[in-house]
Amino acid sequence: MHIAEIAIRRWQLTLVLFTLLCALGFSAFQQVPRAVDPHFSMPVVSIVAAQPGADAAEIEQTITKPIEELVQGLEDVQSVNSTSSDGNAVIRAEFDWSGDPDQYFNDTVREVTAIRSQLPADLQKLQFEKIRTTNASILQIALLSETASWYRMEKYARDISEALGRYKEVRQSEIYGLPQPEITVAINSGRLAELRIPASAVVDAIRLAGADVPAGAVTSGARRFNIEAGGAFRDLDRIRNLPIRTNDGTLLRVGDVADIKMGSAEQRVKVSHNGQRGVFITANQKQGTDATKLRNRLIQELEIQKKLLPPDIKAVVEFDQSRDIRKRLQELARDFTLALFLVLITLLPLGWRASVIVMISIPLSVASGLLAISAYGFNLSQLVVAGFILTLGLLVDDSIVVVENIARHLRMGKGRNQAAIDGTKEITMAVLGSTGVLVFAFLPLFFLPEGAGKFTQSFIGTIVSTITASMIVSLTIVPFLASRILKREEHEGGNPLLQWLMLKIDKFYHPLLHWALDRPRRSVWGALAVTCAAFLFIPLLGFSLFPNADTSYFRVTVESEQGASIAETGRIVRQVSEILKTEPAIKVRAENVGAYNPPVFYNVFQRGENPTHGEVLAIMDNWEGSKSRAMVDRLRKKFDEISGARIKLVLFQNGAPINAPVEFRVYGPDQNELKRIAAKMEMALRETPGARDVNNPVAFDRIDLDIRVDDAKAALLEVPAGAARRAVRLAISGERAGTFRDEEGDSYPIIVRHPLTDTQPISALESIYVSNRSGQAVSLAEISNPTLESTPAAIYRYNLQRNVSVTAQVSDGAVISKVNLDAQKKMDAIPLKPGYSIAVGGEAEKINETFAGFGPVVIVALFSIFAILVAEFGRFKEALVVAGVIPLGTFGGLIALLVTGNNLSFLAVIGFIALIGIEIKNSILLVDFTSQLRASGYALREAIEKAGEVRFLPVLLTSVTAIGGLMPLALFGGSLYGPLAIVLIGGLISSTVLSRIVTPAMYLLVVRGDVAKAPDSIQVQG
Repeated sequence: MHIAEIAIRRWQLTLVLFTLLCALGFSAFQQVPRAVDPHFSMPVVSIVAAQPGADAAEIEQTITKPIEELVQGLEDVQSVNSTSSDGNAVIRAEFDWSGDPDQYFNDTVREVTAIRSQLPADLQKLQFEKIRTTNASILQIALLSETASWYRMEKYARDISEALGRYKEVRQSEIYGLPQPEITVAINSGRLAELRIPASAVVDAIRLAGADVPAGAVTSGARRFNIEAGGAFRDLDRIRNLPIRTNDGTLLRVGDVADIKMGSAEQRVKVSHNGQRGVFITANQKQGTDATKLRNRLIQELEIQKKLLPPDIKAVVEFDQSRDIRKRLQELARDFTLALFLVLITLLPLGWRASVIVMISIPLSVASGLLAISAYGFNLSQLVVAGFILTLGLLVDDSIVVVENIARHLRMGKGRNQAAIDGTKEITMAVLGSTGVLVFAFLPLFFLPEGAGKFTQSFIGTIVSTITASMIVSLTIVPFLASRILKREEHEGGNPLLQWLMLKIDKFYHPLLHWALDRPRRSVWGALAVTCAAFLFIPLLGFSLFPNADTSYFRVTVESEQGASIAETGRIVRQVSEILKTEPAIKVRAENVGAYNPPVFYNVFQRGENPTHGEVLAIMDNWEGSKSRAMVDRLRKKFDEISGARIKLVLFQNGAPINAPVEFRVYGPDQNELKRIAAKMEMALRETPGARDVNNPVAFDRIDLDIRVDDAKAALLEVPAGAARRAVRLAISGERAGTFRDEEGDSYPIIVRHPLTDTQPISALESIYVSNRSGQAVSLAEISNPTLESTPAAIYRYNLQRNVSVTAQVSDGAVISKVNLDAQKKMDAIPLKPGYSIAVGGEAEKINETFAGFGPVVIVALFSIFAILVAEFGRFKEALVVAGVIPLGTFGGLIALLVTGNNLSFLAVIGFIALIGIEIKNSILLVDFTSQLRASGYALREAIEKAGEVRFLPVLLTSVTAIGGLMPLALFGGSLYGPLAIVLIGGLISSTVLSRIVTPAMYLLVVRGDVAKAPDSIQVQG
């Protein structure tokens, strides 16, 4: 018994099952978490190490190389990148994308932690970060005050951070821009020298008195008492009264030679909100949670915390990711509604009864898709909604074909049940084949490698699930509804609109088809020649990976001159912020000095601290297309006029993370030679049309001060080896001597150093004394010869080899692939010594990696489709006729991209692969019906002509509904989905028009040899 017959005969069961489907789909819609972009973990681990005071070369040798060599030996490592700079090392390892990111992270943490003892003892930070799309903040809060001390700011910031972190959906809440509060023991170096006491004696006195070592317990009768003998300090007076030494009955205390107070470490990162002093508090979500629901709960918590703040401190929400989520999903909901309306209009020729039946298939198919999305573990992101919009015009195809065929059987005089059963049986193989072809066009894309494949996985999964569900719906519930709703008696030609449409088809299509069948070779080869000529446009289109994200926020990064102080970088950041303030559209300016802003976009990650780096995150209410792009152009011109820094306005970009659209790397062993080659690469990029904001990170060296202790002089003055270096470090950076614990139980380090305001001035070196073995104070100037020297600002490595990346942004309107190609020619002309090489990076590298994965995908898709065609028709000839429509749609897609000014992006290429399935789906309907007519006794040409006329309407309707469903994406889908929709619309138009002529002519050419000897064979003109 056919599945349609079961659905009609046992209609009660059919209704129950599909009602259940709707209920489950609605439940999935309520529960699937909302997000702008897909949630997934990347097989990338970032390691950040901090050793303040160490230069890039020292960081490379003592931290970066040991960690790199260890990580390089881990399983499935694809690449290891590192940057060694002033006081920081950032090592990023990328593993195989097909592996388990959690396992890679655990392996990295375990192995690197095992060599912690081999790293410098004064390493202040060794931090591991697992890279996820959910690392981006869902909220960034600014805690503002112009007068509150950092101690008070830290207290309230920590309270808010801990309150946010208590929610189970929050992965972590962090504080940025807060100098580390500490108990500062500011020594009087002159007084210590007079008393012949080394500064280290102050450290030792505090350290010994504050040693937090449990002394044990004693008992008295039935009671047990824990003994406290020292431990963490709980008041400052105890530190002040600690004895350093006694002399002739006189007790010298710490307070006699030092000033003890609540202070803070040197502020290496400064942040502000619209120019107001403050700190930032961020919260990011766990994977699989709903960002909008979590945001609402965190905002409620923040309102509670605001009531606890004193009058001089206030908290404001600076960045709210849920605004972007709501905006994107509202836009896509609007597009879905518009597409639904357009699809409904295209169904009018079927009549209102048939249109209602077809429209019912939409919510049923979408409900099935939502259920599948929930089962896959995907979130309801913009990609999922875009997948539903794209399938809107496709999921009604099967239902249109089935309903139209049932209506045709009704017009033949059959009863409604019988017409529904016979009509569905007749079309079942064509529906299965055409849907199978479409599914297998998309399904291999689900397994695309690398980050681009992960990013689009939910998009492809939505399409495949929804289309598969639509096929099941068309063969079950649609025949049942048709048997109940369609009229028994209907005019032979259908409703008036259908009659008018068929009259026009007969008037224009019939003569054209006759002409093509009379000249089959000329028709086929002429059409193929025209369509293949469109491939000549590919070089003009160019390639790209993913477009800009059109977010309502963007970054302005600042890189001041090498060696610049944080105050100088802050001056330039304020200058940038003042320029941004002149634009009314920009509502919020999050200023960062000494580091970049906390991550707010899924493919931009936090980097290490650097006093020459700064960033302003500019936030608008909405991105307004051409108006916002014009504002960006204005701002870039103003930023170009600022001297003393490299300033880049960077728009967020979809897809996998890249350093810059244009990037070239030079590899080699010697840093000076790398610098020389990088200078030539920089010049080549500046001369390349379309390249802007060229960045050569090693263009200038840092100027550092080398103390250069004279070991011979130090030995003559009886200064112990290493004492001078410890004295310098203690005076400038400070040395931790113990822990202070306040009344609330919060712990703070006790740091002994010279008096510190904001930073240590160079004059601080004049007041450093070193004690010799006799206890006498020896001035540092007596045993040192300070010298200014040039050192690399940063050292970059890739897979254990030094390299330098020279990057550039691309001017608006320029094609990235063309800029890269022009730049590559210039790079090839640069002479290189043996052992040095230049390689392409940036978007060109990602395009090569991503599109390389398309090869197997396209092969699998094509052979799967061809296998389905052969299985359906049983012969190669009919299968080749059906597949012959592929160039016809490609022609329209390429022309559409050219006319609209788009290039071949990642999603545009996906559009071409999907177009193959859509074209073949329509072609199957024609060829399958032709074969059925021939089997029922029709002559070859008569069968071709009748099949062409009968199947023209359903093919036309399916194509028009698909175009109607895609139109909102093409018009409003932006730079991400627009090219995909444009490819499909252009391809459907050219394929629908040309294939109605070419496919019958090709069928005649291919099959007529089989009937040449038959009595009713047809003579045709070539």
